[in-house]
Amino acid sequence: MGLVMKVPIIAINYKAYKTAFGEKAIQIAKSAEKISKEIGIEIIVIPPYTELRRIVEVVDIPVYAQHAEPVNLGAHTGYIPLPVLKEIGVKGTLLNHSEHRIKLDEIVKGVQIAKSHGLEVLICADTAEASAAVAAISPTAIAVEPPELIGTGIAVSKAKPELIINTVKAVREVNKEVIILTGAGITNAEDVEAAIKLGTAGVLVASAIMKAQNPEKVIREMAEAAYKTWK
Repeated sequence: MGLVMKVPIIAINYKAYKTAFGEKAIQIAKSAEKISKEIGIEIIVIPPYTELRRIVEVVDIPVYAQHAEPVNLGAHTGYIPLPVLKEIGVKGTLLNHSEHRIKLDEIVKGVQIAKSHGLEVLICADTAEASAAVAAISPTAIAVEPPELIGTGIAVSKAKPELIINTVKAVREVNKEVIILTGAGITNAEDVEAAIKLGTAGVLVASAIMKAQNPEKVIREMAEAAYKTWK
């Protein structure tokens, strides 16, 4: 399997919300799959470890882990080694989310191990400088997420548009290929449209979908906005 993340992208981080587990988690993944195929955009689901195998078995869209340790198989009690993800059919992993920070050397090692096993890597970064630093190690994608806006409902594309513009510029000076996403506070279709207009290829979103009364409706609206704006 090559590293072929398509654009535009809606990446749904399940976090550990109540809806991230069991039947609700599967329903959200199935909704994402249906909408992805109907509209023709990439929708990635990022459930907790406990749900990975189950979700991989029921949907045909990319499933990512929320984190993985930058280790190979061996004496690593309590760790999730990257190769295990590949074995169960997971396509990639999120690394360095603001709720699960790791050091730069661990990010580097994580990207190297992931690539050696044909896994994609989406790295979170909080500033233009941090994004440019990780762009140098060529992950599949980078999501720029100022931590102070995560979960606030205030989208970075509205509150700090200059951060997105500066990030795109800084990253492109280092790496022309890496995919750039906007994260933090993404709430609705308008935020997705703004993120793409600012030069990124889509969004990393969590609570707006996971806490929605009707997750499928929110996914559809965001996917339609991404498709139209990208076109």
